Amino acid sequence: MSTILELTPQCVWKHFYELTQIPRPSGHTETVAAFIVKFGKDLRLESFIDGAGNVVIRKPATPGMENRKGVIIQAHMDMVPQKEVDVQHDFTKDSIQTWIDGDWVKAKGTTLGADNGLGVAAIMAVLEDNTLKHGPLEALITRDEETGMFGANALSPDTLQGEILLNLDSEEEGLLYIGCAGGLDINAELEYKTEVCTPGFVGRKITLKGLRGGHSGLEINEGRGNANKLLARIVHDLLIEFDCQMAEFAGGNMRNAIPREAHVTLAFNPDDIADLETYIKEYEAQISSEYETIESGIQLILEEVHSPVAVVPVEIQDNLISAILACQDGVTRMIPTVPDTVETSSNLAIVEIGDGKAEIHILARSSCDTMKDFLADSLIACFSMAGMKVETSGGYGGWQPNVESPILKAMVKSYKEQFGDEAQVKVIHAGLECGIIGAIMPGLDMISFGPTLRSPHSPAERAYIPSVKRFYDFLVATLAQSPVKE
Repeated sequence: MSTILELTPQCVWKHFYELTQIPRPSGHTETVAAFIVKFGKDLRLESFIDGAGNVVIRKPATPGMENRKGVIIQAHMDMVPQKEVDVQHDFTKDSIQTWIDGDWVKAKGTTLGADNGLGVAAIMAVLEDNTLKHGPLEALITRDEETGMFGANALSPDTLQGEILLNLDSEEEGLLYIGCAGGLDINAELEYKTEVCTPGFVGRKITLKGLRGGHSGLEINEGRGNANKLLARIVHDLLIEFDCQMAEFAGGNMRNAIPREAHVTLAFNPDDIADLETYIKEYEAQISSEYETIESGIQLILEEVHSPVAVVPVEIQDNLISAILACQDGVTRMIPTVPDTVETSSNLAIVEIGDGKAEIHILARSSCDTMKDFLADSLIACFSMAGMKVETSGGYGGWQPNVESPILKAMVKSYKEQFGDEAQVKVIHAGLECGIIGAIMPGLDMISFGPTLRSPHSPAERAYIPSVKRFYDFLVATLAQSPVKE
């Protein structure tokens, strides 16, 4: 097959294709929101954009199902913009180019946007199909989930009337999620006065690339390399081994994506360049050996550049690199009672140093609020000691599991009847909008599920084709069996 339009179920894949043609990175969702609203209105359904920028579409119950509990089917419209370094792609203007590799749909050098485009496409398919059986439906398609869950956070409690929420933003078909971690952004800033580079020093740019990256909630436990952390380690050692000065450091661009690439510009004594070239080659071999079972294709590239005009003062340079080196990154601990699931973690997501300003952004996650607070305090202390101003933002609570959930019991039974397999019930470390929406609308009965995706938030993102049909069939069956109102 050469096109995703030929895949089954076509009712889902055709809408996903349409979404790939609309640029929709976080922060740029106006066009896709207008597209979805027009879609709903063309179906003669009540459709609007709420005050938070979310799309809401209502579909009446099919005849005979009016006495069923109202169901909210929910996904988010934005996608993470990540690409290979040598790929020319403007996420605000260019469409996603998809291709089929065996049982997987992939994108050419960029994120695919199946997170959460397949969830949105499934909602559109349900809204369009008048042969389905269901009670009162409300579609909620939120904006800017990936950068701070802004649409969900600003949802008005009187926007929706449903009693059941089906979140379609999970990445493993056959798993039913009933809880998730909460999160908090840690933002550190420092302004400094640059100094003049030592006369006669020469510029060199060092780039670390080829890491897998990935989702900082789903894949944080795999031990993947963090480009910011690894490059800070290299710079720390370079500052000890050589007479050099740092001009700028940059890595990562999304709070919830494990950074895949980072680069630093340093000024060196020209007498050290020959030894530097050998040192960098040896360091690349060392890191590749350390990560050989996890990462492949790690590259440490040394390039000649113009000697920088301005550099970071030595004391500030040393403090910043030490803080990044000391910063907690990765898993802090697993859930004591569920040892195969991460409880608390952090992602050293974005580092930008240069031109008199340093900014560092970290996403802390935990399903335990007190552990999240402890981790945040640790990170604040780390960067405060480097003289940085540290603030927190974008905090959201976790979604506490309800093992007695009526919709959970119904869906577990339905999955067994439909596929002959047992659905697994899990808590996920990634942040889901369920926790936020559930706090705004207390009493919602919530489940999260979805098709199988791999490596979302990275250019390796891919969707497992056979899982999409099972996911959609299960969604349709769930809607047909929604409980009667009490």
